[in-house]
Amino acid sequence: MSIDVDGYLARLGLPRPGGGPSVAGLRRLHEAHVERIPYEALDIQLGRMTSIDPYWAAERITAKGRGGYCYHLNGAFSLLLRELGYDVTWHRSGGQNHGEPPPGSAWANHLGLTVHGLPDEESPSGDWLIDAGMGDGIHGPLPLRYGEYTQGPMTFRLSRSDTDPGGWRFDHDPGGSFAGMDFAPAVAEVGAFAERHEYLSTSPRSGFVRTCVVMRREARGVDSLTGCVLRRAGDLAPPRTIDDQAEWWAVLDEIFGLRPADLDPAERAVIWDRVHSAHKEWQRTRPA
Repeated sequence: MSIDVDGYLARLGLPRPGGGPSVAGLRRLHEAHVERIPYEALDIQLGRMTSIDPYWAAERITAKGRGGYCYHLNGAFSLLLRELGYDVTWHRSGGQNHGEPPPGSAWANHLGLTVHGLPDEESPSGDWLIDAGMGDGIHGPLPLRYGEYTQGPMTFRLSRSDTDPGGWRFDHDPGGSFAGMDFAPAVAEVGAFAERHEYLSTSPRSGFVRTCVVMRREARGVDSLTGCVLRRAGDLAPPRTIDDQAEWWAVLDEIFGLRPADLDPAERAVIWDRVHSAHKEWQRTRPA
């Protein structure tokens, strides 16, 4: 199987790179991906299961104006990188919410990626952590070595994992949407994530089912739309409530670059009704 490399690069706003893989090239691709391909799970608001086959995800990104969450975004990104000559490895990962213990990679609620064979001063080993599927996570690659790394308004930490022997621990910025994640060193395949994907897509306990979240990372901060509340992390401007369907979809287009050609007007109306109803319930129940 193959993907539309030129179409994918066009979505990223990048020309086909000349020469072979490089750290600078990896950084350009990573930054463009998190800036232009949004973190989103709109299909879950329709009660619709999506595929996590990376070729399906790549086609949806290139042809239908969509984004996805970690399984889609990192799966598709890994295919693009491999087509461009990069050595990419999939890892079972466990994302940790604030206030909860680290679940470890057995949870497989996140698809982690590493790239190898690109040594430089930052990463003498040539190993890098990449991730286009964290939402408000990293903007560019991190050298896979112990330390703290600042990107824009956020600071991250990499260390050895306590839950996964031989694996790594990523600690998010304290103001991030989640606490961190651990990933195992072993190579993972797509089937390792199927059970957790079904849970995240269908369980009433899933945060993706309860709340519609769209995010876009860029160098100076993060744009996020949580239900009907639009925020800009790293900005002093107050949150803004979007209380109109047309404006809500316009925000997805203009701020997040999300133009879902595979959603018809009826499906868009269903998504809006669910999001808006959940927002009204949140307003009703939150403390005064």
